[in-house]
Amino acid sequence: MINKKIEAALNMQIAAEANSSNLYLAMASWADTQGFEGVSNFFYGQSDEERQHMLKLVKYVNERGGRAHICALEEPLKIFDCLTHVFQDFLDHEVGVTRLINELVHTCLENRDYTTQNFLQWYVSEQIEEEALARTILDKLKLIGNDKAGLYLFDRDINQLTVTSAAAPTPEI
Repeated sequence: MINKKIEAALNMQIAAEANSSNLYLAMASWADTQGFEGVSNFFYGQSDEERQHMLKLVKYVNERGGRAHICALEEPLKIFDCLTHVFQDFLDHEVGVTRLINELVHTCLENRDYTTQNFLQWYVSEQIEEEALARTILDKLKLIGNDKAGLYLFDRDINQLTVTSAAAPTPEI
């Protein structure tokens, strides 16, 4: 049976992941209306990914004998005005999610719930990758500046962009 304090903290993370999905859906919709098809597809994918993160937590809580709580979504308040701001918001949001995951891990350690702490390590690694991806994208946008041809190529190529995190397992040689 899962500790009630851990269950409550995991339910807060479920809400955070759902709201992340909703935020990225809003970003995708904005990009769609601005003619950035690649960016739109990128954020639709990010939205789906965050929903999968939420579902993984829901199933975990329920499997451990707790009860996952599905809450109402927050409406994203941000009005987007350019790609750089959208991706800065993406990075800032991911940094905030990393903080939440780290707090959750800390709560697990304080309560000696090593099973949940171990489960959360996947999220810790995922956050390293998400932040690295957001920083890489922002670096590319800074290089491009307001160059319309550069923005066109960026939009076309964004879905092929990959980042190998330092936290990723080292491939065998």
